[in-house]
Amino acid sequence: MSDSSPPERPPRDERDRERTRDQVRIIIGALGEDNVGVATAEGNDPADFIYLYRRHDILVRDPDVDRVFAALGRLGIGAEVSANLVNGLTRLALSGDADVPGVLDRLDGAVGVGVATPDHVLYVTNRCCPATEPEEPGTKDPFPAVSRDAGDGGGVLVSVVDTGWHPPAATDPVTPWLAGVTGDPESFDPDDIRAYAGHGTFVAGVVRVAAPQAEVRVEGFLPNGGAIFESDMTVQLCQALSLGPDIISLSAGSTSRGNRPILSFEVFWDKFLSHVKGTVLVAAAGNDHTRAPFWPAAFPWTVSVGAIDADGRRADFTNFGSWVDVYALGVDLVNAYPHGTFVTKEATTPAGEVRHFEGLARWSGTSFSTPLVAGLIAAEMSRTGLSARLAADRLLAKAREQAVPGVGPWL
Repeated sequence: MSDSSPPERPPRDERDRERTRDQVRIIIGALGEDNVGVATAEGNDPADFIYLYRRHDILVRDPDVDRVFAALGRLGIGAEVSANLVNGLTRLALSGDADVPGVLDRLDGAVGVGVATPDHVLYVTNRCCPATEPEEPGTKDPFPAVSRDAGDGGGVLVSVVDTGWHPPAATDPVTPWLAGVTGDPESFDPDDIRAYAGHGTFVAGVVRVAAPQAEVRVEGFLPNGGAIFESDMTVQLCQALSLGPDIISLSAGSTSRGNRPILSFEVFWDKFLSHVKGTVLVAAAGNDHTRAPFWPAAFPWTVSVGAIDADGRRADFTNFGSWVDVYALGVDLVNAYPHGTFVTKEATTPAGEVRHFEGLARWSGTSFSTPLVAGLIAAEMSRTGLSARLAADRLLAKAREQAVPGVGPWL
């Protein structure tokens, strides 16, 4: 598949296209219009985007920097080091108004395909999650319910890499299962909760219903509209890894240029995660109903999670394919959300609908099937004494044994 061709996706109606435009607008507004480029197959309609990227920069492995600089010089394109990131990864800033996709097409021919890549935008929207905007729950109980199993996650540290943590949830009588959870505080106006605020708190709550005694810390790495550049995420993941978590739950990702693996996560694995025995990264498979790879979930070293509904059917939004390891409940979950008012942002909801919340919300997406699997791994660890990697392998074997035709392995 050429870089100018979109990943394989089913036809989408105009409502879906309008929702994509809304979500791209939110991401661009959060990260800055001058900073975000939109790569489309044809034309300039954001509804047709293949990937989002840092407008003026490209990523290169450290050993390739000199030859990429030399190639850029031969092509008459100026560049300088924008950031020396984690060991193994460098960001180069292109001069002037150089078109990143066009420059990369030329570099593919000069130094090899994929030696230089975009700095993709990772997000918890659209082609990741959530699949819906938060809804009033219609109940006072979490769904799924808090586990009463003997495997309670005690002694296990789960790092939730997300939008941040709403501290009042830890002492709110509405959400007692969140007692003891910590993290980077997330700020927002309770009278007008912004898009994707509360996402990290909801995710932490989903971990805790599966593993009520797990130690959970929420890292606030996605505060800007639920989006971050991949190079910045790599730096943040290394910081999270330094705390020694057993499990990292990541509900963000991206499609990529040419469907190739995202470079920063290749470096993260090669230089960091592969050297930490036993730690598992659990990643969302995304919500675009396609079998095209979604990164980092598509890497073989992650546990990639798709979504099913309460009847065990594959969710109509979930990504799927041979790269998805397991499916878990991701439709109409109920869990922690700030007290306050949210006004819908997407035209398909419709936009402008006022919703009031009192500590709980109903939400759908692979964003939420992912922490459920992370919590199940934590519970399996405390039940068996196994490492996260071995506990995950054991659960995935169980999921494969009970695989359903048309769905796949499930937990």
